[in-house]
This record gives sequence, C-alpha cells and structure tokens, in this order.
Amino acid sequence: MWYKRKKVVISAGLLLVLLLLFWFSIPRKLFHAPTSFVIDDNKGQLLGASIASDGQWRFPYNPQVPAKFKACIIAFEDKRFEHHLGIDFIAFGRAMKQNIRARRVVSGGSTLTMQVIRLSTRQNRTFWQKLVEIIKAFRLELTYSKAEILALYASNAPFGSNVVGLDAASWRYFGRSPDKLSWGEMAALAVLPNAPSLVHPGKNRLILLRKRNLLIDRLRRQNVIDATTAKLAKLEPVPDKPFPLPSLAPHLLQRFKTDNASHPQDGGRIRTSIDMLLQQNVAAILEKHHQLLKANDIRNAAAIVLDVETGKTLAYVGNVNHPENRDFESDVDVIAAPRSPGSTLKPLLYAAMMHDGLILPNSLIPDIPTQIGGYHPQNFDLGYDGAVPASKALARSLNIPAVKMLVQYKYDRFHALLRRIGMTTLTQPADHYGLSLILGGGENTLWELSGAYADMARVLNHYHRDKGLYDAADYHNPVYTNVYKSKPELEKGGLLDAGSIYYTFQAMEEVMRPGDELLWQQFSSTQRIAWKTGTSFGFRDGWALGITPRFVVGVWVGNTNGEGRPGLIGVNTAAPIMFEIFRQLPVTRDWFAVPSAEMASIAVCRESGYRAGENCEHIDTLFIPKAGLNAPVCPFHQLVHLDRTRKWQVNSACEAPANMLHVPWFVLPPSMEAYYRTRNYSYKPLPPFRPDCGAIVSRPMEMIYPKDGSKVYVPLEADGTRGRMICNAAHRQPGIKIFWHLDNNYVGETKEYHQLALNPSAGKHVLTLVDANGNRLQTFFEVLQR
Repeated sequence: MWYKRKKVVISAGLLLVLLLLFWFSIPRKLFHAPTSFVIDDNKGQLLGASIASDGQWRFPYNPQVPAKFKACIIAFEDKRFEHHLGIDFIAFGRAMKQNIRARRVVSGGSTLTMQVIRLSTRQNRTFWQKLVEIIKAFRLELTYSKAEILALYASNAPFGSNVVGLDAASWRYFGRSPDKLSWGEMAALAVLPNAPSLVHPGKNRLILLRKRNLLIDRLRRQNVIDATTAKLAKLEPVPDKPFPLPSLAPHLLQRFKTDNASHPQDGGRIRTSIDMLLQQNVAAILEKHHQLLKANDIRNAAAIVLDVETGKTLAYVGNVNHPENRDFESDVDVIAAPRSPGSTLKPLLYAAMMHDGLILPNSLIPDIPTQIGGYHPQNFDLGYDGAVPASKALARSLNIPAVKMLVQYKYDRFHALLRRIGMTTLTQPADHYGLSLILGGGENTLWELSGAYADMARVLNHYHRDKGLYDAADYHNPVYTNVYKSKPELEKGGLLDAGSIYYTFQAMEEVMRPGDELLWQQFSSTQRIAWKTGTSFGFRDGWALGITPRFVVGVWVGNTNGEGRPGLIGVNTAAPIMFEIFRQLPVTRDWFAVPSAEMASIAVCRESGYRAGENCEHIDTLFIPKAGLNAPVCPFHQLVHLDRTRKWQVNSACEAPANMLHVPWFVLPPSMEAYYRTRNYSYKPLPPFRPDCGAIVSRPMEMIYPKDGSKVYVPLEADGTRGRMICNAAHRQPGIKIFWHLDNNYVGETKEYHQLALNPSAGKHVLTLVDANGNRLQTFFEVLQR
C-alpha cells in the first residue's frame, strides 16, 4: 500500500515537472535579435529607417499583417493553419512519406507555428529538434492567437539577402509599405522565406517567377482571387535590385536613436508628429537657399516647425542633405547642437522685465557708449540713439539697451529664468556668462529656443481658456511623437504673465521684414508674425524665429565647424528662409487675443514711456500689464523756472518768483541727450541760465567713457607700444568748449563733439574736464598692465 502510494506521488511529481517544463518551454519573449530604428510620419508613412546593429534590415515587430499576405502565406506554407494546434498531421505524414521515397529531406511538413519556433531558436534541423519544435509549437498555440503567431512569422521570416520581416522586404523590394502591395507583389514576397538563400531578388529570378506564379494559380483555385486578378498578377515583374529606404528625416531618426539609448522604448519604431509633405517642402526650401549661401562658403542650414498648442514637431530638417560632400558635414544635426544664440534671448528679457514691473512697454532705455567691468558692448551699426523705447530697442535688436536692461534685471536672475523655461545647455553658473548672456554669450539649441518661443505663445493662447490662470506645464520642450498633455494644473501666476508676453509679441511684430516681405501689411494673404533674428559674434550663426498663434518656425544658418563668414547675418540669411517656410503653412490673419484681465489702465508719460509723474505734461492712458502699476515714475521730467521770454532759465537771485514761468521739461542726462537730440529733432534742450543770474548748472556735463572707478585695458600696437584710449564726454550746452587734463596736465580741448584720444601709462589716473563756464568734472580710472 505504501509502495503504491509512493509510486503515485512520484508519478504525480514527474508529471508536474513535465508540465512545468512544457509550460516554460518557450520564453516570454521569443525573438531577441536587434531591430532597425524606424520612424513614421503622423499618418503612419515611413520617413526613414536605420539598419540593425547586426547588419540586417529588420523592422520591429508589427502586430498588423495585411490580408493579402495572410492569404498568400497560408496558401503557400500552411493551408490548414487556421485549424491545427501547431502541427498539421496530414502534412507531416505526407512529408515523411516523400522523404522516405526520395531517401533525403524534400519536404519538412512544418506549420507556420513550427517555423516561428525554428526562427526563434535558429538550431539545426535534426529529428530531435523537429520533435522539440512540435512540442513548442503546441505550447505556442495555447497562449498565442493565430493572428499573433502570423504576425511573429511575418516580422521575423527571412526574405533574402540581409532583409528580415515583411515590412523591411516590402520597402526594400517594392519601395512602399506592405498594405499597398498588389497580389503579384505580395505573392512574390510570400514565396521568398521558403528558400531565402536560393531565391532572392536579383538572383534566380526565373525560379522566383515560377514559384510566384504557382502560388497565384493556387490562390485562383482556392477562389481567393478571380481569374482576371490572377492573370494581371502574373504579368507583374518580380523585384530586381533593392530600393533604398526613404530618408526624409535622417536627423530626426538619429535623434530618436540617441533618445532611445538613454530612454529605451519597446520596439524601436514610432509614429512621429511630422507632416511628411511639410517636411519635404521645408527640406526643398533649405536646399534652394543653400545653393545661394554656399557661394559665400556658408555650407549648413537647419529648420524646425512646431505646433504651438501641443509643442509637436511638424517639420525637422537638421541640416542640408549632401552626404556625398564631406565638407558640408550634413550628418550633423544642428537643431540639437548648442550654438551661440545671438540676440534671440532678448524677447525673454523684455517680457521678464515687464512681468516684474521694472519697465513699461515703451520705457526709455539708455543707448550710449557703455563699459561695465571691462565689458564693452556695441550695437550692430556701432551707433547710439542716446535713449530708445524698450519696444523699439527689441524691434531693432539694439545690444546696449539690452545689456542695460540685464544690468537692471540681474544676469543671475535671467540665467535662473532661462533654466526654468527649459534651457538645458546653460550648464555653467551665471557668473560664467555675465552680461554677455543676453548677446549670445552662452549656448542654446534651435530645439530649445523654438520651444521657448512656443511656450510663450501657448501661455498666451491658454490665458482665456484657463480663465486667467496659468498652467506650469505650458512650459515644456518640443516633442516629436504624438503625446498628449495631462489635465492642466492651474495656478494664479506664471513664469511670465500673459500681458507681458502680448506686448513682447507686439514689439516683435514691428520688426522690419526683409526683401519681398517688406510690404507684407498691404497683402491679405500674408500672416501676422512676431519674429526675431540673431547673429552670433564673429558672424558664425544666423538665426530667425517666428511666432503665430498656431506655429513657430525656427531657422539656423551657418557652418557646423564654427567658421564665420562675412554677411552671415540672421536677417539676411535665416529670415528669408523662415518667411518662405511660413508661406507653406495655413494662412490666417488671426492674432493673439488681448489678455484684458491681465491689463490695467495706467497713465504713461508720452516722451519717456515711464509711469507719469507730476511734472509730465503729455500723458497717455494706456492698457498695459498690471505689474506696470509698480513701475518707476518718469525720472526725466522736472519743473524748470523760465523768464517770460522762455529763452532763459532764472532763479530767485535774478528774477522775482512772481515773474517766473514754471514749465515742465523733458530733460535727459547729458550723455543720453548728446546722442538723443541728433536723432530726435523735437527734443528741446534746457535753455541756459540768464547771464545776470550768476548760476552754475548742476551736472552740465557727463563723462561717457571712462566711467569713474573703471579699470581699462589699452591693447598694444603691432610695434609693441601701447595704443590710445578714446575718451568721450557730453555737455548740455551745444558748441561749448571743454578743456581736458590728464593727471593735472593739459592734454587738449574739444568743441561740439567731445571726444579725445589719450595715451595713459599703466596705473591709476585722474581725468579732469573744465568747461568754458568753469564747471569741473573729475573721473578716476586705472589702466591695467595686461
């Protein structure tokens, strides 16, 4: 009794072991071979693919099998596929009989399920392996559907040469996707896995043709196709030389491979957000302009188009496509390459300052010769306006006002803001960049810059949708897949308020367009576009970024090796490309809605653009961002006491107060006034004091360069001698003489234009200016040794 019970236990144990071995006889994932990286457009059409790491064209697993291939492969390989459980005993018996008669293997009798097992194991075809295949095939049938088994076969069957899988074979042999193949084409592919080493396109084509036609006849006999279809299918040629796969977005494919390395995605194939037609048009536009640019040895260009609402990438052309010419370095994806952004960050600073109430849209910003701690920025035209409205400074991309604004805003705050917006390339501390940050002293990518511009547009678009609240998730880098943002998490304040962004876009819309776009406002077919250009130091990078409520277009032009070229200026090189790309997009004259709830009615001084003070005579009531309520009051208006002729200033020493006229007057500091009045003829300088008043004007003159306490480096000339430093001063009284003294030694005099070249030695110095009225001005500075 005990012995029998022991036998039962042992038998049950053995049975359990066998069942476990059977159940785990196939791994959870059958195929581990490397696959190609594949990207499709937003409609599922192939944009490009890379060969797998083992040198095979093997697309990732595709669960969708075209009906034609299913019909063909079942008819050719396994006509009872839909009904058996992994082994077709009728076919297996027939194969055994044929092999015995022929005394060699002439037929395998393998089902499609067994072939899937064989493809996954790649072991020798012995009797023992055949038995194992049968067991595993039965196991596969228990947990996989027929559709899944067929998909596994279609994705991993060999199709000759280095082509594996139906998807790769369709593109390599016919240049299109499997769902678009005819019956003749699909039949030709269906017979290839049966003998891929013997029959493949370009070799033994007569054998391939005969096998294909036999399969077509079989489909006709099975009433899968009619006689006419069969006849026409036989007339189709069999494939010859493989087709090259599409390469419509090679740099995006490379980006996907790079991203996949750091964040692996299952499968290696994605449907991107790219619009194929737009992608091709943008590439064609870049190529057309490249033919002109390369005459100036400007060899590279890149462009990106974003959808504002989602941040999806609609076109991604990372470079001109000339792989045959190594000098062009076409493989470099400039969209992802950190480059000096030139002036393209200025709109963000302008919006940030309005957001904090530091300026109003048209506040006057100094535009005079400037040196700050050895940093000496200059405008592109090397000229000065004296003072310029902030909006005009942005529209004209003036450098000195931008630096003056950054001094006020603080470069470390701006650095932090850029990082929060998503600028990951600013890897150094803020002090590393300093004030040069606003003029391209750091590095940014076209990807992140375009994304930042889209962020601002998205915030403005969502302001009314979110009823005046802000969604922090509106700030994100672009995406190139069809991902959707989760439900917004709204908050009262944002990084930049909608009102400040709106005025920023208004200023950017006023930028004068180049070439044929100059008269854009006269044509209803042209779009309203807020845009900004940038040119890096040394003419190495030309940028243009444009914004509408729906789209952002970013363009870069230059040389990937960093070589600068004369004339490589954003407005001349990148901007024409940007506007031509916009002409490929849906045209609309719609503009951003005014975020009224974010605005307030504020009294603004017309001349200065500051919040009106008590001495402002001309006041405009403007609708501007609410933060402007905290903006500074106009510092440039003062009450001036004149005699009744209005020609002289007077004081109580020479005129009775009852006879004085107390007049508000717009007065700029001497350094600003000296340049401002030459460009603004309506500006009225202060009248001089009447001679009998005996008054000396406070601050009648101002040192422009060098500033008091500055440290100056004077470079050496070619002969080794120290060069000269150009000193500048300004005086309120036109035509007055100024006498210059260096270290109490007279060095010269100036009149009208107060500029003098000096040659001070290394060390500390004092510069003394005395005007004809006896007013004195002293400046202490130090000339550095090296």
